[in-house]
Amino acid sequence: MAGPTTAERGARQQESSGPPRARRFRPPRLRTIIVLVVALVLVAGTTVWVLYGSNWTRLEDVSVSGTNVLTPAQVREAADVPVGDPLISVDTEAVEARLRRKLLRIDEVEVERSWPHGIRLKVTERTPVLIAQKGRKFVEVDDEGVRFATVSKAPKGVPALELEPARSGSAAASLRRFDDDRLVREAVRVADRIPAGIARDTRVVKVRSYDDISLELSGDRTVSWGSGEHGARKARALTALMKATPKARHFDVSVPTAPASSGS
Repeated sequence: MAGPTTAERGARQQESSGPPRARRFRPPRLRTIIVLVVALVLVAGTTVWVLYGSNWTRLEDVSVSGTNVLTPAQVREAADVPVGDPLISVDTEAVEARLRRKLLRIDEVEVERSWPHGIRLKVTERTPVLIAQKGRKFVEVDDEGVRFATVSKAPKGVPALELEPARSGSAAASLRRFDDDRLVREAVRVADRIPAGIARDTRVVKVRSYDDISLELSGDRTVSWGSGEHGARKARALTALMKATPKARHFDVSVPTAPASSGS
């Protein structure tokens, strides 16, 4: 029987020297999948236990910073943070809400976790810009018009707020449109615009109506300011007027384009 021809041998060699066949994808064995699932479950379970079940991340310390009038003990008591609970379970938003509700003196507060055992309370207190006398006590008013605390002694360097609303005429009509809270905010607005050099001499901010606000300064000097509008222009006019007429006793900047002074 005759052997393969030369052409047949060449064809066979070409087939044997061609590119290798691609291997078929074989899915991972069931045992491998089970091992991976078990490992993930163990890691998740360990993490949950560390965060919620172990003593490694229990809340042990509550630190307070930023206090001035308040004491750290007062802040911790109002915060009522559950010491001994898992740190991860502490509701920081609820702690913040309690502090704002119980301590009106607090303007801003940050509640932060300090791993592995602490909570940090960073407090910013309100600062009085006016003080209103109430009987033998004094009510502190901040730069937003919030009456946030009642104290037995007036803080030094803070002007007194006097609300003396008129009961007749246009001033009475203004009172009907603007309640005490609005008038207080307007007084704060004026106090915020008083030039620093004059603010140190300001003893009283007196409010009779929305557009009838005046200042009482040291040395029996007074300023008719008007409303809180155009505060920056009024401040510049008052500074210039007091320099031009240093011996005057009364200054009127209610119309800042036409300031006036009188008395000597």
